[in-house]
Amino acid sequence: MNVGIIGSGGREHAICSSIKNSKNINKIYCFPGNAGTCDLATNIEIDVSDFDKIRNHVLTKNIDLLIVGPEKPLVEGIVDFFQNDKVKIFGPNQLASQLEGSKIFTKNLCKKFNIPTANFGIFQNANESKKFLKESKYPIVIKADGLASGKGVYICEDQDYAFNAIDEIFNGKFGEAKNVLVEEFLRGEEMSYFVISDGNCVKSFDTAQDHKRVFEGDKGQNSGGMGAYSPSRLINADLKKKIINKIINPTMNGLKELNIEYKGFLYAGLMIKDNEPFLIEYNVRMGDPECQTILPKLKTDLAEIILACCENRLDQIEIEWKELKSMCIVLCSNGYPENYKKNILIENIEKIITNKNNLYFHAGTSLKDKKIYATGGRVLNFISLSNNFLDGRKKIINNLDILDWNGGFYRKDIGYKVID
Repeated sequence: MNVGIIGSGGREHAICSSIKNSKNINKIYCFPGNAGTCDLATNIEIDVSDFDKIRNHVLTKNIDLLIVGPEKPLVEGIVDFFQNDKVKIFGPNQLASQLEGSKIFTKNLCKKFNIPTANFGIFQNANESKKFLKESKYPIVIKADGLASGKGVYICEDQDYAFNAIDEIFNGKFGEAKNVLVEEFLRGEEMSYFVISDGNCVKSFDTAQDHKRVFEGDKGQNSGGMGAYSPSRLINADLKKKIINKIINPTMNGLKELNIEYKGFLYAGLMIKDNEPFLIEYNVRMGDPECQTILPKLKTDLAEIILACCENRLDQIEIEWKELKSMCIVLCSNGYPENYKKNILIENIEKIITNKNNLYFHAGTSLKDKKIYATGGRVLNFISLSNNFLDGRKKIINNLDILDWNGGFYRKDIGYKVID
């Protein structure tokens, strides 16, 4: 079987690495991939939104299975685009992808099907939004409606910051804005809960806790993710049951009532308060860097799981995990998540210590003349599997010290709540 993977980040490198040793895999193609996927697959430089060009390569390379990593092509309808082709494609269709593509769609779904979430209001212009904010209690959460690469969320401590958030959203910082979402601030602790679905059967796909804020102590701006650890320290049998019964099942049943089938990964961003889950948001794919954190723990053949989803037989697959804890620390370019330099040489990568429990995935990198350059804000993901999180973090930081790259920075406190 020939497999195509769409995307260029650490998530896609992790998926590529996980399926490389799967049985029945002949060749892997990455669209466009990065400097890390070069060693495992054939990279094809292409815009992930150019569905016609992707189809041409799928046909000429005899690709049997297409795995969509990032949200943008899913929201743009790539699954629908391939629905009449023979290739199997893994991911939700365009209607189902509204769960991430429109925060307002998701909030209205929550309201209709009694899914626990923060109280909210929807506003169509800056003046209307600010009028409401003048009468609001703080802190308050303001969200851009569409895709924003994990950065379109503002936690506002005061009115001035809230007004600035409204102006940035309606002035197009995250693309054209027709609506803005204003939510009450939920107090608690965040957790990422993953499931996988074939449209009928839904199975849990582990948990993680992500560090979104760019600076240590969970301070500063939101980023695409500075690191993560798995499993979440919050998960327990009672909480898992509540998440499934109060959030996941009502969502899937609600979609079915709207005649929407959901196939693929579903990532529930949750706020946990007193062992009760509240939905913050949905992502219609594996998270990044949660994917890089979770997949190294997987014992079951990932390609077999994905194929079973495409063929509506997920109920026949048992998903098994290693009994280890996993941590990921993201190395970012200086200046991220704002302005940063590109095409910065990265040396010493060959000196990094790797084995089955200590590895790294490329994210924003490219290969030129056999040298590796940083081309994105998040550059490399370092992962360690161990019996405890402290040991894993020490091993990752040791590898970061070996790399000794002065073009970037990382958080040294990933997992501090579960370690310190």
